[in-house]
Amino acid sequence: MNAAVSLGIIGVGIVAVLLFATLASRRVRVDPAEFIVGGRSFGTVFLWLLLAGEIYTSFTFLGAAGWAYGKGAPAFYFICGATVAYAISYFLLPPIWTIAKERGLLTIADYFADRYGSRRLGLLVAALGFAFLVPYVTLQLSGLEILLRIAGYATLNATATVGLAFALMTAFVYLNGLRGTAWASVVKDALVIVAVLFAGIALPIRFFGSPAGAVDRVLALHPGWLTLANDLSPRGTPWFVSSTLLWGLGFYMWPHACASTFAARDAAVLRRNAVLLPLYTLMVLPVLFAGLTALVVVPGLTGTAVDQSFLLVVQRYYPPWVLGFVALAGCLAALVPASGQILGAASIFTKNVLGDGFGLATSDAARLRATRLLIIVVAALALVWWATARTTLVGLLLIGYNGIVQFFPGAALALRDVRPAAAAVAAGIVAGIAVVAAAAVAGAPTILGLNVGIFAVLVNVATIYASNAVANEVRARRAPLPQLDARP
Repeated sequence: MNAAVSLGIIGVGIVAVLLFATLASRRVRVDPAEFIVGGRSFGTVFLWLLLAGEIYTSFTFLGAAGWAYGKGAPAFYFICGATVAYAISYFLLPPIWTIAKERGLLTIADYFADRYGSRRLGLLVAALGFAFLVPYVTLQLSGLEILLRIAGYATLNATATVGLAFALMTAFVYLNGLRGTAWASVVKDALVIVAVLFAGIALPIRFFGSPAGAVDRVLALHPGWLTLANDLSPRGTPWFVSSTLLWGLGFYMWPHACASTFAARDAAVLRRNAVLLPLYTLMVLPVLFAGLTALVVVPGLTGTAVDQSFLLVVQRYYPPWVLGFVALAGCLAALVPASGQILGAASIFTKNVLGDGFGLATSDAARLRATRLLIIVVAALALVWWATARTTLVGLLLIGYNGIVQFFPGAALALRDVRPAAAAVAAGIVAGIAVVAAAAVAGAPTILGLNVGIFAVLVNVATIYASNAVANEVRARRAPLPQLDARP
């Protein structure tokens, strides 16, 4: 009976939100620009809701609490990283948007190809962006499985249910594109805020009198839990600072995040969002309080089980309808961002790999059909990865971020009047990815105490400048010598 109540709330809620978003989007004419970047028509509030959805995925809803439970102080980088991303976006995104508007660009790979005059570079960015988005979508599936398993009180085949829910979301994005995702974010964000405030305020008050009481109890049981280690360990201060920077630099390099910014009505909308979005980031703090509360109330969780921490508290101490509403918010925090991520992966592959790379699906109608077909392919790949690779939510996110952040040097340098050669930018990206891959094979999350992704960025930048210097020297040597005037 308990499972029927909580799962019934989840099922009805998901269907209602998707129907609402579908009806709200149905009167808009669908073409590639509308489907992928919302016709570049989103105002401040609408874009704010869409971009805020990039913060509150199932990763934040569960993974941040899991890290507060399992690692303590390093979890605060979730708050710091997003804030750094918005500060950077104030200066970086408006000129990129202006270029995209003037040149009719739809994807981040379009931006690279256009600014460096190289379709091959655009093809490289598209292929890598597609590859790194798959584990990000997989992250949402892992979160969805946790939510459904707990909401089902261990009576539900969560794997089959995840497949069903994800199929429903895939059909939704297939029909509605980015505008549908934005409308779904309106309801999703409201529900998530209520659930997060409940988890981060009501839970600590029930067990410890206040969030401060929860922190005091954690420190009494685990002294130093909220203090960063001042050393080169995998979770020390250098790791914290570099991981914060990793998130800040990589946040808008994701294909789906870039497409969301291209949907802005004008550059001023992006500046206003850069100012307003840090306020939304404060909502991560209650999630951390929920994780600290769970550390005391349900101790002993290890490995991937830490991502379940605060939901287990809700399951054990609250009626099923409360669990149902909290889990519904979490499921939407997985499914709605996943729709944007699937669309981002499908659109960048269609436009820049099939279209620019192989000359396929170049008309508007063909591109729209191919994008919709690729939506199904991306969803299937994510399901396969999720079924075969098991790690924590944060672990999945860092796999993607370490790779996607390698786009940042090239994206920033593309705004200069004098830009490096396309081959140099490509060499930098490849060098950075090689460092990340080698570290993954070696099982090294840090290098010299730094997050491996940021160390790879340093290698990336050094490679760009070294390669560009070599290219300039080669061009200089090949240039014909000036002819001297003949003198009697």
